[in-house]
Amino acid sequence: MKESGPRAKPKTGPGYLQAMAHRAPSKVTVPVIRGRKGTGRRILALTAYDYPSARLVDEAGFDLILVGDSIANVVLGHASTLKISLDQMISATRAVRRAVDRPLVVSDMPYGSYHLGTQDTLQNALRLVREGGAQAVKLEGGGPRVELVEALVEADIPVMAHLGLLPQAIHPRGGYKLAGRSRKEARKLLQDALDLEAAGAFALVLEGVPSSVAARISQHLQIPTIGIGAGAGCDGQILVFHDVIGLSFGRNPRFARRYANVTDVIREALDNLADDIRSGAFPSPKESYHLKEALPEDWDLGLGQATDEG
Repeated sequence: MKESGPRAKPKTGPGYLQAMAHRAPSKVTVPVIRGRKGTGRRILALTAYDYPSARLVDEAGFDLILVGDSIANVVLGHASTLKISLDQMISATRAVRRAVDRPLVVSDMPYGSYHLGTQDTLQNALRLVREGGAQAVKLEGGGPRVELVEALVEADIPVMAHLGLLPQAIHPRGGYKLAGRSRKEARKLLQDALDLEAAGAFALVLEGVPSSVAARISQHLQIPTIGIGAGAGCDGQILVFHDVIGLSFGRNPRFARRYANVTDVIREALDNLADDIRSGAFPSPKESYHLKEALPEDWDLGLGQATDEG
């Protein structure tokens, strides 16, 4: 059951009204996402990690919110996604679920939460669903992950699969490596994709894959593909929220198109606040509270008069 929480002002404004005009009014579910395959209607997906960002993604009309383990990098400042814990993912997922009405909320299974066998995987995924409110989970990789996907689906936990560049596999792969750049790698990706589909995955994220390979995989699958750095031939696209709005630090990947520069806006606001505090311009009388009657000049708040002996 979705947790209730305080909502801010009613959703208004030209951007929100325009989004409403282009989106279906009903809740996006796993069957809805799967049913997009072959319709030509692109799946709109974005990450979110807290109430404010999820609220904005919902208002913009996106279909799917991924509570990504990328929270480790863009929010908590870690060098990789390997540092995020299951409890942290549950907390972030819970915050996102409080914020949204329509999008499907998918939560990443963090590193270590599905690497020790089927039973641990099921227990950890159940926590994401029961405690976090996730409506589906995502895990990385093919091969040995196929059996885990099948077990999760049998336990009524929808799974979005993930192939290509695998952020949780940076150590065995020697870093953030693109995938599918040779014929052998491309064939392996396609076989993994078909196996994950057969295991019951309802969608597949393709990350860091050559566009022609991603398009060919998409053509062979009956489930939709969602690309990130995989070209325009996928059935949908996903990016990291902070990359899109310009709130990330360091170099953006080539595929992460920036649509705003919120960092500069925040810096200017903080500089202006600091200047106003230094000059005494903040707070103004209108931003302060006042008594109905002025205090007498000799009123000592009941502390008594200080004496030389005191």
